[in-house]
Amino acid sequence: MDGVLYDSMPSHARAWSEVLSSVGIKASEEEFYLFEGRTGRSTIQILFNRTFGRDASPEEVQSIYEKKMQRFIELEYPESKPMPGALEVLKKTKELGLQRIIVTGSGQHSLLGKLEKHYPGFFDKELIVTAYDVQNGKPHPEPYLMGLKKGRLQPEEAMVVENAPLGIESGRAAGIYTIAVNTGPLPNRILEESGAQIVYPSLQAFASDLDRLVSLW
Repeated sequence: MDGVLYDSMPSHARAWSEVLSSVGIKASEEEFYLFEGRTGRSTIQILFNRTFGRDASPEEVQSIYEKKMQRFIELEYPESKPMPGALEVLKKTKELGLQRIIVTGSGQHSLLGKLEKHYPGFFDKELIVTAYDVQNGKPHPEPYLMGLKKGRLQPEEAMVVENAPLGIESGRAAGIYTIAVNTGPLPNRILEESGAQIVYPSLQAFASDLDRLVSLW
């Protein structure tokens, strides 16, 4: 979702950094590219334990996450921009007869409407995994295992397209062939060390190579 279909990670990183700073937690914007893919609850708990040596209460988690999402909405107003090359990839998957499943740590209730506006006809509401579908976020394999379950697929029948280290770890832990598309500021080395089996410099480069990948697969 963020960082693959939408160019929204800079606003997520800034929103997290600003809101957590307001409650006494220091974290640079760059750090959130390494946290990308975790549920909001998990991110908050990691930083609370690092800073205060304790878990955040349910009320603290809810308050911080709501403030973070409000700040994100302000930064992205009026809406997130589709990631360059994403539509090209989606059109290619449709031509090749591939099923498309979204696996995101997002908890946005407006997800389907947003996708239909920018990518009409490419996604099925039954084939979306969000933070509400899992107990464990990325890098745990549960999100991608849930994606396989919803798509009625075995790991060897799927490929993961990720931009984030934790998402790559999640895909590999689920036993799925995992591709990285580097749409952010992290060096390729970090994506490779996380387990990416191929790293592309852009979604356009991935789209151009998708025919070849599918023929090998």
